[in-house]
Amino acid sequence: MTPGLFLGVALAGGLGAALRLTVDTWVRERAARDAAYGLSAYGLGTLLINVAGSLALGLVVGLASRELLDPAWRLVLGTGLCGGFTTFSTASLDTARLVPAAGPGRATLHAAATLVLSLAAALLGLALAGA
Repeated sequence: MTPGLFLGVALAGGLGAALRLTVDTWVRERAARDAAYGLSAYGLGTLLINVAGSLALGLVVGLASRELLDPAWRLVLGTGLCGGFTTFSTASLDTARLVPAAGPGRATLHAAATLVLSLAAALLGLALAGA
């Protein structure tokens, strides 16, 4: 790996993390406003982030597998941007926090939704890329 590619992956990872913070903050603020209507969006930001990131990574990998995207860009966009944007650890923590807050049933549903929707999004991304 060249120093330039390393720097590109690092910068894209930082951008992905900043995007994650922005999206999660927006979802939390929106959920706080909607709480007056009885809506709860606990963990929704992380779920949306991981599903969107899985779709994007599926597209990147699919395009790269068809040689429509340079391998260096696959690293920058896939490893850097998508890696910085998505977050398995936060999804796991959100699920763990749901156990005492909402019960094991809701926590299990949240974990299953995260896995199933993220997998479906990755498959869709691959399909859209023609891979």
